[in-house]
Amino acid sequence: MSNKDKLVVLLSRFPYPLEKGDKLRAYHQITELSKSFDIYLIAISEKDVPYEYHKHLAQFCKEIHIVRITKLSILFNLFLSFISNKPFQTGYFFSFRGKKKVDSLLQSIKPNYIYSQLIRTSEYIKNYHACPKTIDYMDALSKGIERRIEKAPWYAKWIFRSEAKRLKNYERVIFDYFEHKTIISDQDREFILHPNRKEIISIPNGIDERFFDFTKTKPHYDLVFIGNLSYAPNVEAVEYISSELLSKNKELTCLISGATPHPTIQKIARTNSQIKLQGWIDDIREAYVSGKIFIAPMMIGTGMQNKLLEAMALGIPCITTSLANNAIQATHNETILVANSASEFLEAISLLLGDEELYCKIAQNGQSFIRENYSWKKSSNDLAEIIAGKYSQELKTIH
Repeated sequence: MSNKDKLVVLLSRFPYPLEKGDKLRAYHQITELSKSFDIYLIAISEKDVPYEYHKHLAQFCKEIHIVRITKLSILFNLFLSFISNKPFQTGYFFSFRGKKKVDSLLQSIKPNYIYSQLIRTSEYIKNYHACPKTIDYMDALSKGIERRIEKAPWYAKWIFRSEAKRLKNYERVIFDYFEHKTIISDQDREFILHPNRKEIISIPNGIDERFFDFTKTKPHYDLVFIGNLSYAPNVEAVEYISSELLSKNKELTCLISGATPHPTIQKIARTNSQIKLQGWIDDIREAYVSGKIFIAPMMIGTGMQNKLLEAMALGIPCITTSLANNAIQATHNETILVANSASEFLEAISLLLGDEELYCKIAQNGQSFIRENYSWKKSSNDLAEIIAGKYSQELKTIH
């Protein structure tokens, strides 16, 4: 019989395969936390989870439970969110039947601790008081939605404005229901409008060690961009690459790779011969090393860009915006190049492609920076301390 404490991990998605940022964070945290706790995974899901995915996670979990939400319950709870002034983010992932199942599971498991990822899951356990609870805001969802207002079509702007307002209020209110709070970066913490937000502890993402050990091949493209290609900030980034960068330098080529390409991206790939759309591949490292430069013109969104951590770990020089780099805290012209306009991006691309010494410096320094500062083991060990209430204010996070 195990002598580990019981930890319930509550997620808004099943954390495998790793095609989304929240899944990646949850998956690696579970693999590391399983060394300290018996993990009881409860995952909300809109669809059945394939046996092979379930089997893969079972090696790290004592028990796995799926809470199914149906399209009907989603529509009903979105309506309830609308009239109750709660965020659609929480309404979408909530169901009353699911709540009863979670209550029953908690009564049966009798956990020592609960770790709840994203405010999407908080309605299920916010009033559970039998053990300490930790909420991982992950990022400031309200700020991410707010940044999308300007680019939204005129008929959708009111929805984004309303959701941003609801999220800001909910992020503040839900704070007081949890004993411990975490977030992905100091930058995101400042967007949580609670007077005690300094109590939210930054737990950054890490990097899978396998990214450091990969034989690079000769790149076929000048640029590469990788991500969840249905995610709005990534769709906008691809649009920017095509319209603002490739259109102004017809000699550049770019590989775009990632899961579920949005119709907008598919159309861009069909009409722009400088772009190759690859979609998702089993070993994403092959896509990363196909480009000479990793480019991430992130203009909206929040959180930490895993794509930058992974590219830098592979020794690929990266160019990104201040918005994305602020969460990572890499040094401009030493470990990364920062650009905030099309002219700055084009100049940075030209510099890296034309100066082998600079190219190698940014590649090598970037890789060393990630190796020294971003470890799933380190960040998850800190998280384990927080969950168990042993975290000291003097204990420093990776940053």
